[in-house]
Amino acid sequence: MLPVGAQLLWDGPDPLWAVGDWRPDEIRVVEAGPVTVRPGRQGPGPYDDRHPGRGAPGRHGEPARLAVLGHCRASDDELRVGLFAARGGALRHLTSWAGGYTAVLQTGRRISILGDLAGARPVFHTRWRGGTAYATAALPLADLIEAGLDVTHLAALLACPDSPEALGDTTPYLGVRRLPAGHALVMREGTPEITGYEPAASLASGPVQHDAGQAVAGVRDALVDAVRARLEQPRHVPAPGEAPVPGIGADLSGGSASATLALLAAGLPGNPGTLVGRAAGGAGNGSRLLAVTFNDLATGGEAGRDAELDRARLMAADPRLHHVVVPGGAEALPFADLERVLDGPLTDEPGPSLVTAERHRRRLAAGGADHLVGAGARQVLDAHPARLADLLLDRQRRHLLRPAAALARAEAPGAHALLVPLTVYRAARRLARTPYRQGVEEAAARLLERRFDTPGESARQVLDASLAALAWSRPGPAARWLTGEALAEVSVRLQDAAARPGQIERPGVRRARAALARHAADHRVLEQAAEVRGQRLHAPFLDNQVVRAARALPTALRVRPGARAEVLKTVLAGSGVPELPPGWGANTRASAVISARAGLRTAVGDLLDLFHTPLLADAGLVDARVVGRALLDAADGEPLPLDGLAELVSTEVWLRRLLARRGSCWTGTEAPRRRAVAGGVTPTRPRLPL
Repeated sequence: MLPVGAQLLWDGPDPLWAVGDWRPDEIRVVEAGPVTVRPGRQGPGPYDDRHPGRGAPGRHGEPARLAVLGHCRASDDELRVGLFAARGGALRHLTSWAGGYTAVLQTGRRISILGDLAGARPVFHTRWRGGTAYATAALPLADLIEAGLDVTHLAALLACPDSPEALGDTTPYLGVRRLPAGHALVMREGTPEITGYEPAASLASGPVQHDAGQAVAGVRDALVDAVRARLEQPRHVPAPGEAPVPGIGADLSGGSASATLALLAAGLPGNPGTLVGRAAGGAGNGSRLLAVTFNDLATGGEAGRDAELDRARLMAADPRLHHVVVPGGAEALPFADLERVLDGPLTDEPGPSLVTAERHRRRLAAGGADHLVGAGARQVLDAHPARLADLLLDRQRRHLLRPAAALARAEAPGAHALLVPLTVYRAARRLARTPYRQGVEEAAARLLERRFDTPGESARQVLDASLAALAWSRPGPAARWLTGEALAEVSVRLQDAAARPGQIERPGVRRARAALARHAADHRVLEQAAEVRGQRLHAPFLDNQVVRAARALPTALRVRPGARAEVLKTVLAGSGVPELPPGWGANTRASAVISARAGLRTAVGDLLDLFHTPLLADAGLVDARVVGRALLDAADGEPLPLDGLAELVSTEVWLRRLLARRGSCWTGTEAPRRRAVAGGVTPTRPRLPL
């Protein structure tokens, strides 16, 4: 039995395959022969990064090998050094190189596979034939064990998408588990063990925080190395008859983060564009970086569209950039072109990106063979509102003044604005004084009592949403449309999680890490749903070394209004880009909301047909009439959470793709004989074979 479309990296009793469209430079394997372990350093037990020789993973004289898949800036010699260090127990060393990659270590019969800190490069595992099977995609493992559909996981994903207490390590497939971000899956003779490779103090309160200048310099160095890791890789070589593709591309219409990556890639220290030009031979645009602006032509508001184009043209006036404008249309709006959405590729799990995949695919198709995006910058650099409680725990009350004042300025002028700082302080103090268990139990009670945040886009409603985020856990935007049965099941999950003993963490640190993991998971869905053949999508902000560097930023710096833009300006200034073009850092969130509303109005008829007999209702998760009413109200302009509706639509689309799927990820005489889906979903929630 073999995975379809696989190349064998190593064989033996624990074989490893690379499946899919891998470039030759994206797969590297280094090996080391038997070594002599010094006396006193052979004892079995868990590894210890502080004492690499303690608890060495292999027995005396066992060979070892390391596979690194993805974009890793480490040289072959550095990989060999990392192999020896990891064989001595220092697994964390394998996660410290620049780039985005997955590392698999084999020492004798011991296998270790390391996930990343954000969760953008996930690892899944399942028990199979007395051992453990693992993969970087969940669907092949579901096919392997003929898994059933975990409807409760889908309910948790809709009810509390950014609460690890509700999601746990489950996936939409029964028996298939997700490795938590920042952990390694270690298998001895097939028996799995999940262990964290980050120091415990780092997980609880973040690493030792340096002064602001030193921390920002660390972010600059990490981000520059992350971009260089992509520029120095060999570019895609077109097949005979295939049109040449530009080497490096980046977005100019994604806000300050993507614009920062574009400027870094185009002008790292040295001659402007040298690295890009060396890699982009045959692209037809010289040594310039391909800068893409997606301009929506179907959302009205010509002034806004023209302003976006003007900002992009000013930035693209740099001779190191080649500017391309991709016009959007009605068929590229969110929720639109539902027929194409339903016929799209099957992703590992549902995510809001499914309803915007066609929009992103158009933008990415105009990009380079390697395309840089600013995904994750907000979650990595910004302060989650819950971090205000961390400041109070650190007795840094004075640092609450700036964010509270910013909220007051956002509030409509009047007497209420004077009360905003006090309201923010009280909410932060309440969270700081609420134990973790109590906070999670309160979230469970909110689900049972159907107490949800009031949606809206006014200043007051945005303030209320920010205050509601000052909690250990809270319902997601789609929870209001779930049935009472579904909410009750998620509530039980929360109560079970609250009852388990856990690590003592600060609320801001935990909530920020959970928000990053959820965003990284949805970015993975976007990569699968909007994939362009031959192209690699790069998100440097989600790389391990960038996430680690950002964690060292002082909380007091993070909570300042405009902190992310200031950090990115300092990064660019320290990288040889002292003067920023006008319009750099413009906020694009408002235009995204306008596009979503326009798409919903355009596609409301098709969406009503989709939810006439939805699979979500067959599974007992929603009432079709309730969702239909919500779609009509939102199309009429009612202040309903569009992101919640996007989650419902994407989950329904994903279920339909799953049920329509044929075939398997495996081939051979012993391959699973059932097709992807052999039955329907009913309100009684049976085991659904996949």
